[in-house]
Amino acid sequence: MTEWITTPVEPGMLRGAVEVERTDRGVLPHRLPAWARRQFPDAGLAAMEARGSGVRLCLRTRATVIELEALPTKTVYRGGPPPKDGVYDLVVDGVTCGRGGIAGGNVVTVDLDPQSSDTTPGQPGAVRFSGLSGEEKDVEIWLPHREVTELIALRADAPVRPAPDHGRRVWLHHGSSISQGSNAERPTEIWPVVAASRAGVELVNLGFGGNALLDPFTARTMRDTPADLISVKIGINLTNTDLMRLRAFTPAVHGFLDTIREGHPDTPLLVVSPLLCPIQEDTPGPVTLDPESATPRFRAIGDPADTAAGRLTLTVIRDELARLVERRAAEDPHLHHLDGRALYGESDHAELPLPDALHPDTAAHRRIGERFATAVFGGPFAARDGRTRNTPQA
Repeated sequence: MTEWITTPVEPGMLRGAVEVERTDRGVLPHRLPAWARRQFPDAGLAAMEARGSGVRLCLRTRATVIELEALPTKTVYRGGPPPKDGVYDLVVDGVTCGRGGIAGGNVVTVDLDPQSSDTTPGQPGAVRFSGLSGEEKDVEIWLPHREVTELIALRADAPVRPAPDHGRRVWLHHGSSISQGSNAERPTEIWPVVAASRAGVELVNLGFGGNALLDPFTARTMRDTPADLISVKIGINLTNTDLMRLRAFTPAVHGFLDTIREGHPDTPLLVVSPLLCPIQEDTPGPVTLDPESATPRFRAIGDPADTAAGRLTLTVIRDELARLVERRAAEDPHLHHLDGRALYGESDHAELPLPDALHPDTAAHRRIGERFATAVFGGPFAARDGRTRNTPQA
C-alpha cells in the first residue's frame, strides 16, 4: 500500500504565472495581476488570462508516484460538442514522459449570439503519474493551456519541494490565441513552449486568445515583470476584431513599446508581425464563423476597398510594423523585428493548412516553435553575457 504524503500547492512551486491567487481550496495561477484584472470588463479575457498556458509546477523529489488534485473549469459553446478534458504533461529532467487529464469540473457554457455565459459547478478530480524512478529528479507538471486550473494539493510517495532556480534566462512573450496554444493538443506542444524548450529558457507566456489588442494594462504588466528577453506578436487580433484603424494603430504600438521600455530599457525586445493567414491578408475584419461550413471555420467579412480609409489587414500591419521598428531601432539598438511569415508562410500553409482558417494545428505549432528557436534564439536573443535575470527598473 502506498503511503501518501500530502503537500499543499504553494506559489513557490509554480513558474510561468505572473500572480497566484489563494482560494478556499488552494491556489489559482493568473497571467495578469489583480490590478490589471480590475481594469477590463471583458469576461473573455478574464477566462483567457486564468488559463494555464505556459504555467507549470516545478518540483524536486524522489517520488515514484505523484498525484495532483485540482478543479478544472472547461468551456463549451452552446450547441457544440462537450468539452475535452485538458491535458497535463509530465516532464522529468527535461524529457516529456507522461500525460493525463481530469474529468468533470466546472463547465462554462457560452452563447455567442447574444454573448453570454453560465457556469455549471463541478467537483475536483486528480491526475496521477506513476512509474517514475526513485532517483532525485526535477519534475514539471505543465497545466492545460485551454482550461482554468485551480490547484488543491499534491500527493506523492516521497516528499516534494520546489525545484531550484537553475539560472536560466527568462523569456516574456505576449501574443494571441496562437501564442496561447490554439489547436495544439498538449501544453508542451504549443509553439512558445517548443521554442523555450529548445532554447533552454524559462517561459512566461502572456498569450491571450482574442486579446492581443495593445491593451495598456498588458504593457504595464510586461514592464513590471522580470525578464531577460521580451517578444510581442502584434496584429491578428486587431484585424479579426476590427478594433482600430491605422491612425490609432501606429501610436498604440509606440505607446505599448514605450511602456515596456520604461521597465526594460536595454532588454532585447522583438516585435513579431502576423503569421500568414489567407483570409485576412488583404481583407479587413471582423472575422466570424462561416455559416456554410460543416466544421467550425472562420471568414473575414470586411471590404478590402476600405484599406484606403485606414482599415487594417495583415498586409497593412506587417508593412507598418516593419517601418515603425526600423525607425525606432535607430535609437534603440536592442529592438528587433521579425516578419511572421518567416515562421509560417505560403509554403507552410500549403503543407499544413490552418484547420479552421485561423489557427495552426499541433504540427504547425511545432514548426513555428522550431523556427523561432533557430531564428531568434540563434540571433537577437542569443546569449551574450552571464546575466540570469533582468529586473524592471523603477
